[in-house]
Amino acid sequence: MAGLDLDSLRPFLRAALAEDIGSGDRTTELFVPEGARGTGRIVAKASGVLAGLAVALEVLRLEAQGDLRVTRQAHDGSCIEPGESVLEVEAPARALLRATRTALNFLMRLSGIATLTSRFVDAVAGTGAEILDTRKTTPGLRLLEKYAVRAGGGRNHRFGLYDAILVKENHLAFTPDAARALAARPPGVPVIVEAESLDEFRAACAAGADVVLLDEFEPDEVRRARALRGDAPRPRIEVSGGITLANVRRYADAGAERISVGALTHSAPALDLSMRIDPVT
Repeated sequence: MAGLDLDSLRPFLRAALAEDIGSGDRTTELFVPEGARGTGRIVAKASGVLAGLAVALEVLRLEAQGDLRVTRQAHDGSCIEPGESVLEVEAPARALLRATRTALNFLMRLSGIATLTSRFVDAVAGTGAEILDTRKTTPGLRLLEKYAVRAGGGRNHRFGLYDAILVKENHLAFTPDAARALAARPPGVPVIVEAESLDEFRAACAAGADVVLLDEFEPDEVRRARALRGDAPRPRIEVSGGITLANVRRYADAGAERISVGALTHSAPALDLSMRIDPVT
């Protein structure tokens, strides 16, 4: 779970459990004897790439108050097939039943993001292009969702508004002279400038952008921008807008070095996983 601090996530995970459990699991209290133990087994029901196993495990551990024994665990970034077991645990049965849905919700959501990311990464394999996420994440879940992108083989774009400068048309509406505004930028902060035409691409290059983000360009326009840059290593050329699995390879072949895809986090379908709990005899 490189890049994830479980200590800082625990309050959030406890809040997620409390949202589901509320004043108590009424069904479990009626059907499961107090003191009974159970074995829980999370199984894949679809092919995909795992992400968030440590988060799901921490949810189970929190509800079991540490009384949890892991007997088998796969790894984030692993490719899985239907029927494959990815996590097996033993704990108090009531705790497992209370925590199952919350644990699965995290694991299914994050694995869905990793799975979609891996498909984009596979689609541009061999071109040198990188697949990046965006800030189009679920509020409160950005850290986890961007982690899932990395588990799927992608890279993270800026995390928030503070760790990079990204100049868009809304900013240029107030200060059209990008070069003058960027002269006051803090040292060491990367600069990305969005361009919606080849003329704007030239202006962004002249302004000293580290990366020029070509928004809604066609592959042929990307190829022309790459030719205009020539052999210079900077600015790097990024594309975004309208990128799909059907066309992403064309953008990579046209010379895009970075391809940012908002769908990785805002439209990834959850990976289908289930948890079966059996009594310990």
